[in-house]
Amino acid sequence: MSANPVAWRSTDEALTTALQYLKGVGPKRASDLAHAGLDTVEDLLCRFPLRYEDRSRLEPIASLRAGRHAAVAGRILSCGLRTTRRRGFKIFEALVGDASGAVRAVWLNQPFLRDVFSGGQHVVLFGLLETRGPGGLQLTNPQYEVLEEEDAETIPTGRIVPVYEKVGSLTTKIQRRLVFETLQRLPGDLPDHLPEAVKKRHGFPGRLAAFWAAHFPPAEASVDELNRFATPAQRRLIFEEAFLFQLGVAARRQSAAEGRKPVSIHIDDRIRESARRALPFRLTPGQRMALKEIVDDLARPQPMNRLLQGDVGAGKTIVALLAAVVAMENGLQVAFMAPTEILAEQHYLNISKLLDGSRFRVALLAGSTAAGQRRERLAEIESGAVHLVVGTHALVQGSVTFKQLGLVVIDEQHRFGVMQRATLRAKGLSPDVLVMTATPIPRTLALTVYGDLDTSFIRDVPPGRLPIKTIAKPDTRREDLYAFTRRELAAGRQTY
Repeated sequence: MSANPVAWRSTDEALTTALQYLKGVGPKRASDLAHAGLDTVEDLLCRFPLRYEDRSRLEPIASLRAGRHAAVAGRILSCGLRTTRRRGFKIFEALVGDASGAVRAVWLNQPFLRDVFSGGQHVVLFGLLETRGPGGLQLTNPQYEVLEEEDAETIPTGRIVPVYEKVGSLTTKIQRRLVFETLQRLPGDLPDHLPEAVKKRHGFPGRLAAFWAAHFPPAEASVDELNRFATPAQRRLIFEEAFLFQLGVAARRQSAAEGRKPVSIHIDDRIRESARRALPFRLTPGQRMALKEIVDDLARPQPMNRLLQGDVGAGKTIVALLAAVVAMENGLQVAFMAPTEILAEQHYLNISKLLDGSRFRVALLAGSTAAGQRRERLAEIESGAVHLVVGTHALVQGSVTFKQLGLVVIDEQHRFGVMQRATLRAKGLSPDVLVMTATPIPRTLALTVYGDLDTSFIRDVPPGRLPIKTIAKPDTRREDLYAFTRRELAAGRQTY
């Protein structure tokens, strides 16, 4: 093993160092890492391996038995691609041998492996052993790694080995070496975000020890626990992320509680009648309860920060529109943000129809709005001539200035981050914020992830609506989803 790299002078320098400045990274690999959300040393270390393989017990090939998972190391004696009777289906085969014998490895329909393997290479294979015909034992679609002399530095064999998801041009081997050399350079006094009492209560190791154990587990670690991300080191790093996130949520919630709206919203019979005229039908009990919670928030001096959940067709938009009418009757403007221009146009058409005949003016402002029309819209928004603006992320751009923004409605929160909401708040001097989502979010998760938002639920749907059926498909069944979409379109129905 080579001498340890020079350690960073300070912990701040270490964790905030851009990955492009690490040995062996460079601009291309840094770009690949950035696309995966990895920009700094801390990002790299907080990203767990995809899985762990127990190579502490590499077995002689002669001792292998069918029906078991095993790890073997050897040299490729021969390899090649062969076709089958099935059109387009190819099989890559390799014969791997060690001092005790040889075993066949087979990969189904992975022709690219001919560019990965060649005769004479040293490899490690890990997978399930099967009996296949007269040829004896076979590893089918095993995990693999091609070894090089310098791999000894990152200890890829003879121990539990981390396997990382490929990031652009960075293979698991490259990432393992990068993490190993980075950990070697970290100073011993790495600051710890968790209080000692918390670590003691949960049996958590220190932060530096957790990084080492999560990426290069000790020999006595349980591979089963590692692959369930249940070791003390892994649990500590997961807990730390949630802990820091909740501190941020608590700080945002406290900041919101201390804020004050510039205009106090009040509700009287005239406003109730104005809202009633915008209603094309009677509200369901769930809609009425959600609207009451929202209106109660609007009447408070502190800005509203509420998440409105309801399935597709539950009538969230009409509830949001009634809240918008209350705000507009109080002389305030409303910004209605959708995740895409198509949805923004759909909201614009629906809202315009519902408010047709009222004194409120609705406008659409999207990224594709023509320059001349855009200038006109911006002037009308700034003067207050437009009461409700529907748009996409374009509404948070610096060129959009509101006269008196009082309510922000955001459709599908996960498409807009906290910073966008903060930008909109800054434009309107702490407006009320209502976030809508059709994504089913369990209550515990909603309290955890959206802890700075109060939550309302619409659990029923208006009469006559078809029941909603939610089906989850793994990525491997993507083609099934495309086929279903094509059938729906052919039948004259719409998809999104």
